[in-house]
This record gives sequence, structure tokens and C-alpha cells, in this order.
Amino acid sequence: MHSPQFTAEPSATDPDRDTDTDTATDLDTVTFDVIIAGCGPTGAMLAAELRLHDVRVLVLEKETEPASLVRIVGLHIRSVELMAMRGLLDRLLEHGRRRPAAGFFAAIDKPAPKCLDSAHAYLLGIPQPVVVRLLEEHAIELGAQVRRGCAVAGFEQDDEGVTVDLADGEQVRSRYLVGCDGGRSTVRKLLGVGFPGEPSRTETLMGEMEVGVPQEEIAAKVAEIGETDKRFWLRPFGGGAYSVVVPAEGIGDRAEPPTLQDFRQQLRAVAGTDFGVHSPRWLSRFGDATRLAERYRVGRALLAGDAAHIHPPVGGQGLNLGVQDAFNLGWKLAAQIRGWAPEALLDTYQAERHPVAEDVLDNTRAQMELHSTEPGPQALRRLLTELMDFDEVNRYLIEKITAIAVRYDFGEGPDLLGRRLRDIDVKQGHLYGLLHRGRGLLLDRTERLTVGGWSDRVDHLSDPTAALDVPCVLLRPDGHVAWIGDDQRDLDDHLTRWFGRPAN
Repeated sequence: MHSPQFTAEPSATDPDRDTDTDTATDLDTVTFDVIIAGCGPTGAMLAAELRLHDVRVLVLEKETEPASLVRIVGLHIRSVELMAMRGLLDRLLEHGRRRPAAGFFAAIDKPAPKCLDSAHAYLLGIPQPVVVRLLEEHAIELGAQVRRGCAVAGFEQDDEGVTVDLADGEQVRSRYLVGCDGGRSTVRKLLGVGFPGEPSRTETLMGEMEVGVPQEEIAAKVAEIGETDKRFWLRPFGGGAYSVVVPAEGIGDRAEPPTLQDFRQQLRAVAGTDFGVHSPRWLSRFGDATRLAERYRVGRALLAGDAAHIHPPVGGQGLNLGVQDAFNLGWKLAAQIRGWAPEALLDTYQAERHPVAEDVLDNTRAQMELHSTEPGPQALRRLLTELMDFDEVNRYLIEKITAIAVRYDFGEGPDLLGRRLRDIDVKQGHLYGLLHRGRGLLLDRTERLTVGGWSDRVDHLSDPTAALDVPCVLLRPDGHVAWIGDDQRDLDDHLTRWFGRPAN
């Protein structure tokens, strides 16, 4: 790659940059470019993405310490790909366990489809605190500031920026504010953004704990009950611990955390035994509330992750959806701040991600229906189980859950346009190894094209041997294909569309 690295100095022609430093105290001077409320996976990932472009970031986290519960989550294929694109995958693999990309949709047990279109076609099971810690460390290494024990109490925005009031009375100032502060988002509520959807109808207990009976006895009972009740399981998780899920009907106030006794009570009610559960690692409960923010942006305030959408955890899509929001938003918000964003680029964040969230909410609604013990949903479940024996059906559902089927609407063109490009082989190794800096990339098999005046934002790799069946592709920083072709003039038009006017 011959393009120079995107430098850290603010552009002298950028009207949205402040040449002062972060030591400024006058509220008329913007101290930060972006304040992020919430340091979960979405907030930490967004902070790191912004720092790749030298955006001054402050992350505010109301909790004083990271979450201690060791909940195992799964990174689906697309999220694993994104980690590889930023050079983070090896760190995560040290703490995770690869599993087949199968059995996600409504927990219907089918094998992984053959030849999924990814070099990372697996589920990575990993403790959620580890994901958060590694992403936060990554953001801090890149220069983000993280302040714990700081809750957002209010904010006001104007034409120049946002003034954020903290719970302790302090005020901080930034150009933009992003709410990554969860399903009960303070930022969303203060913005007055509607959060329509359905409230919880069912409650479920979930936790990890040890058991006091042989595995064979557990497996037999789970198989028996699982014929009709899909919200019940005990699965070994290593180290003597089991993942336990059981309906929560009859358990008291949902606002109160569940106890081990609650689990014992529900296990006896459903299975006739509590399996001798003891020594819990963590205990929680979840409902099937499903809600989607009406807007992802109001002026200089935006929403991402659970602040923008909530849904039941079936299919394990929540954390993944939030991290993917961050990848979509990060480079666009950075472009706005750096001064080269084309008009309306930032608005494409909602245009692209809102429909993706709608689709996730719909598939979780469908999965929850298939978990019902009523005769109608059970009949439908049996039918879908048969249909998933067809590879096309199984593949369609797995690609939907793992987000590798996402295609943004970039207009008419080949099917690859708007989709993410898999991690193909190139002469320098692997494609994703060229995307660590969060820049665009022209992959040129003709050896005739150039990125010209966009070289401060877009890298160029001439490689006639690249494993592509099209002449050239232009990739956005999030890995989605923005252009396919071999004509320089057409390429220049698309460079302008996505990366603004050339620098010279």
C-alpha cells in the first residue's frame, strides 16, 4: 500500500475541528469531538473506531467497576470478521472457544451449512467481561479517555456542539454525543426519541452454576422436557459449570435480581428436581420485550446498540448487532468531524442500520413464537425443522443470524454491491490485514486505477492475483463493497460519493 497514513493533525480547512487541546475548560471551546455514554461492547468499539481517525473521544461509564458476572456470549461470523479487520481477533481467540456455526435459529439442532462464505465460519464463545475489557483496552491504547463512575444526567445541544451534564454536577463539552447506554438509555429518553414495540410477555431465568448430579441424568431429563419446552436447558460449560435456562413464571418482582433459590424452585416445578444446583457464577433474568428507536439521530446526538434496539436473546444477536452499529457509525462520524464527509453521509447510518435492526427484531419475534409450548407454534416448529434439512433453508437462516447476509442499498448493481467482502487471499496475505487502520481500500486487479486525491482516506492495492471474480472493488472502512468496475471516471464518482472531495 502506497497511501500515507491518515495523520493526527486537524485540517486547517476543517470548520468542525478545534485546534485547541483537551485541556480547554471554557464551555465555548469544544474539549472533545465525541462523548460516548456507556462503555459496553458498543461504546468501547465505537471509541476505538473513532480514535483510528484521531477523533478526541471521552467515554462516560456510570458503573465504577466493570461487570463481574461471567456470562458467556457468542461472537457470530460477521463480528468475528470485523475483529479480524481491526487486528483484534488473535486477542479474542486466546480467551474464547470456536464452535460450529449451527443451531442458532430457535435452537433447532441442525448442522452448519456447507461452505459458508467466510474465512471465519464459526461461533466464538467468550465471556462477555473479556470482550468488554479487550475492546476497552483497545480504545485506550488508541488514545480514548474512559471515565468510570460518571453518569449522564442531562445535555443541551446547539449549532456547535453538545454540553453534557454529569450526575456530580460537572459539565463537559463535545461536538457530538452518542448514547451507547443500554436499553434504558438516558440519552434516548432525554432526546425524546420514541421506543415503540412490545413489552415483555414471558420471563426467563438464565445463569451459570454447578450441579450435584451426574451428567447422564441431566442429559436424559433435558432431552425429555426439551421435546415440548424450548425455554429449558442445562448445558455443560466447562470447569464443572452448567448454563441453566428455565421459565421464570411465578417468580417475584422482575426488577429484583433472581436468587439461587429461585432457580431451584423453578427447576423443581419444570423438571421435578433441582439437580443439586449450587455455586452460581452469575444469575440473571430476561424478558422478550422488543423495541426499536424511531430515530437514530437527533442533531448532534446519536444512538447505537441497545440504546437503539432491544430484543430477546434468542439467536445471540444483541451484542453482535451493537458492535456492528459501531463499525458502521465510527468512520462516518469521524469523516464528519475531520471535515471530509460528503453531504448526508452521517444520515446513512440510520438508513443502513435501522432496517438491519428491524430484521433482527422480526427474526427474534419468530424464534420466540417457535419456543412456545402451544400446539400451533409447536406444529410450525416441527415443519421448520423439516424444512431446515434443505441446505438452502438452513443456510438462509444461519446467514441471517450471523449477519453475513446483510446488504446495504447502494443502488443498482451486481449482487456483491453493498455486501461485505469475505477475507480473501491477496498478495500481501489476507484482505482483512489491510483494513486495520479503518480506511477505505481500492482492490485493483487491473493495475490501471488510482485513488488520486483520496489517498489520505483510501488505500490502494494493485493485485491481479487477488481472489476476486470482478475487476476491482472499492471497500468502505467497514468492509462493505461500495463500487465494482474498472473505469477510472466511474471510480472517481464513487470515491466522491463515499469519501468526499479529493484533497487536491
